[in-house]
Amino acid sequence: MRTATTRRTPRPAPRPGTGPATRPLPRQIITFAAVGVVNTGTYYGLYLLFLMRLPYLFAHVLAFLLSMVGSFFLNARFTYRTRPTWRKFLLFPLTNATNFVITTVGVYVIVDVLHAGSRFAPLLASMAAIPVTFVVSRWVMMPRASEGDAAA
Repeated sequence: MRTATTRRTPRPAPRPGTGPATRPLPRQIITFAAVGVVNTGTYYGLYLLFLMRLPYLFAHVLAFLLSMVGSFFLNARFTYRTRPTWRKFLLFPLTNATNFVITTVGVYVIVDVLHAGSRFAPLLASMAAIPVTFVVSRWVMMPRASEGDAAA
């Protein structure tokens, strides 16, 4: 017979070297960049697919949103090795907003201030955005000490 009070079994501690806090930062950065390449390919493939039936702007927005969802789950699983939560999912668009702001400012600076060509400006600006986007992404995806305390 069960009693009114049940004991909760404590969660086992993660094995050394398997938790997100112990994963080497350079590996997270490399994985983040690889996920970005996959995400860009996914976006472009979806864009071309949707373009067959939708106006280009709708195709762009739909492909962008779907690739952002994919990016969230890929980064949660492979880059940060963390459990996806609604909080993280709702904050994740901040990474894309950060990327957009930095690349837009970068393109402007490269083209209008430095008077360089516009053809490769987005690529150069995107490379500059990667480290900042990574920091914002890591802030969104990594568990906080307060979250760990609340779960305990």
